[in-house]
Amino acid sequence: MRIIPVPDELTHYSSRRLDEVDELAWPVLSQHALDLLRSSGEELHPAPGELLWDAGDPTDLHLVLTGGVLLVDRRADRVVFVIEAGDFVGELGMLMGQRAVFQGVAMEQTAILRVRVEELRRLVEISGELSDVVLSALDARRRFLSRKGEGGLVLAGDDDRDLHRLQDFAERNQIPYRTVLRSNPSAWSELAQTCALPETGTAVVTAQRRVMTSPTTRDLATALGIDLWGIADDARCDLLVVGAGPAGLAAAVYGASEGLDVVVVEDVAIGGQAGSSSRIENYLGFYRGVSGVELARAAMLQAVKFGTRLLSPRSVTGLSQVPGGFRVRLDDEHDVLASAVIIASGVRYRRLDLPGLADLEGRGVYYAASQLEANSVSGRNAVVVGGANSAGQAALFLARTAGHVHVLIRRDDLRDTMSNYLAQRLTHHERITVHPCCELSAVHGGSRLSELTWHDRARDRDVRLDAAALFLMIGADPCTPWLHDSGVDLDAKGFVRTHDSFATSIPGLFAVGDVRADSVKRVASAVGEGSVAISAVHAYLASKRTF
Repeated sequence: MRIIPVPDELTHYSSRRLDEVDELAWPVLSQHALDLLRSSGEELHPAPGELLWDAGDPTDLHLVLTGGVLLVDRRADRVVFVIEAGDFVGELGMLMGQRAVFQGVAMEQTAILRVRVEELRRLVEISGELSDVVLSALDARRRFLSRKGEGGLVLAGDDDRDLHRLQDFAERNQIPYRTVLRSNPSAWSELAQTCALPETGTAVVTAQRRVMTSPTTRDLATALGIDLWGIADDARCDLLVVGAGPAGLAAAVYGASEGLDVVVVEDVAIGGQAGSSSRIENYLGFYRGVSGVELARAAMLQAVKFGTRLLSPRSVTGLSQVPGGFRVRLDDEHDVLASAVIIASGVRYRRLDLPGLADLEGRGVYYAASQLEANSVSGRNAVVVGGANSAGQAALFLARTAGHVHVLIRRDDLRDTMSNYLAQRLTHHERITVHPCCELSAVHGGSRLSELTWHDRARDRDVRLDAAALFLMIGADPCTPWLHDSGVDLDAKGFVRTHDSFATSIPGLFAVGDVRADSVKRVASAVGEGSVAISAVHAYLASKRTF
C-alpha cells in the first residue's frame, strides 16, 4: 500500500460545515442531482494512496461514494482538504479549462464517480437544479481559498511595484494566493526550504514548486493554466466579444443563453474597469451596494454556465472583414473567425504627464482602489484625483482605513460630475475633504510616494501634503487603437460611432458600453446595451442566412 498523507490541525474536512460559506461549498446533493451525475459518470475504485491527479493536471468532477479523497498542497506537502463520502471534488477553474492546484490522493476503501468536465458542462446547461448547486459550491470554494490564502500560489519578494503588479493581477482575476516578503526572515526562510528563491526581484512559486522570476502576467497565467480556454488558431464562433466588463459580460450571457457560440476576449481581468470599483450603490436590486469584484464574479459564472468561452489575459490587435464575417487577430498571433463582433473594450484612465509619476506607479500611485491598495494607507493620508462616480466610490472605500482622504477636483462643484448621493456622502464624511478648483502639480518620493503637491486655483496657492498613496481617476481614453486600421467610424477622441441597435459603420460589427461615442458612463447602462445588442446580432445573423 502506498503512503497516505496525514492531515494536520489546519486541514479542512468537507463534513465540518462551520459557516454559511461551508454550507454552500459542500452542499447535500438531492437524489435528482445524484442520478444526473451517475448517468454521465464512471465509477472508479482506486488503491489506497493512489495518485488520482497531480497539481497542474486537467480536472474533472469526482463525487466521493465511499472513503475519501485528500487534496494535497504539493509545494508544502500537506493535506489542505479531506473530501468525504457524499461530497464532490471540484473548483471554479474546472469549468473554464484551468488546471488542478492540488494533488488528489485516494484514502482507504475509496470509490469515486468521475464526471468528465465536458459532461458536467452539458448537465449544468440542461438542469437548473444541478447548475445552481454546483456553481454556488464552486464559487464558495474559490472564496474560501482566497480567504485562507490557499491554492498553492505564493508571491514572494519586496514590497515594490513588481510585487504589487502580480498581486493586483491575482486579486482582479480572483486567484487564491499568499504573499511572503523578504522583510519577514522567518516566512522567507520557510519558503526557501521548499524551493530555490532568487536573491533579488520578485518570485512566483506555483503549486508544482516551479519558481518564476518576475514573470509577466501572461506568463503567470499560462503557468497556472488560467489563460482561460486556450483556443486553436482559426477557431470559429458565432459571436466574439472584445472586453469582459459589464457590457461585454452582459452580451456574453444573453448571447450564449440564446444559443450563440460566444467567445469573450479580455486583456486585463474579468470585470473590466468596473471590476475595480470598491462599491456600486446605484445598481438596481442591490440596496446594500455591490463591489465590482462581486458583480464581475457573478456575471462570469453566468457566462460560463451558458457555455461562453473566456480568453484572458489576451488582447485583440486587429480586425478585418472576411467572407462570412470577421478575422480577429489576438496578441499571441492566433486568429479567431467570428460571424459577428461586439466591441466592448471600454476605456482606461488617463495618465498625467508629471515628472516622476510613472516611476511611482505601483509604489504609491494607483489607478484602482481595492483592498490591496487600501491596506497601504492605513492611518495615513490618501489623495484621490477625479470627480466621477468611480472617484467617489474609491474615496469612501479608502476612508474606512485611511487617516484622511483628500479629493481633488478641477470644477467648483462635485455635483457637476458625480451622482448626488455620492457627492453628499463625501461632503459630510468626517475623514474626507473635497478640494474644488485644484490640480495635481507634483509628486515626491524615492522608492515610494511620500508627498505630493497640488495647486489651488481659487486661493492661488500650492499645497504640499505627505501621502501614502495617490489614486488617479481622471478622464478616460477609449481602448480602440486596435480598430484604427479596421475602417470602422470613430469620433475625434477615438470612441466608436454607432447608430440604430448599437450597429457601427461596418455590418456585423457592434459597439456597446463606455467605448461607444456618447454613451452613458454607468454600469447599469452598459449592462443594458450589452444585452439589447444581442437582438441586433441575431437579426444580422438571420439576414445572412437568407442569402
